[in-house]
Amino acid sequence: MSISVQRQDDRTVEISVSDTGCGIPADHLPKIFDRFYRVNPARSHQLNASGLGLAIVKSITSLHRGTVSVQSEVGKGSTFTLTFPPAGGPTGACG
Repeated sequence: MSISVQRQDDRTVEISVSDTGCGIPADHLPKIFDRFYRVNPARSHQLNASGLGLAIVKSITSLHRGTVSVQSEVGKGSTFTLTFPPAGGPTGACG
């Protein structure tokens, strides 16, 4: 797993979390941020998972005026990217 934080030229901040796990099939990607959605329901029972984690990430990110996205390839892993606008709004804290 790797985590990176980058500040872009427009002062947005991107936080990326990547893994080299199983990856997520493309047909599941549009739904993974939905509450209670599980890519593999049988496996989630083994892990005691509820399907709420990514929905919570999306909700908290939205409260901070940010976005969350995912890129994934089966057999290679996934990268989740959270993007946040500059503090204090589009023009920054000092206006």
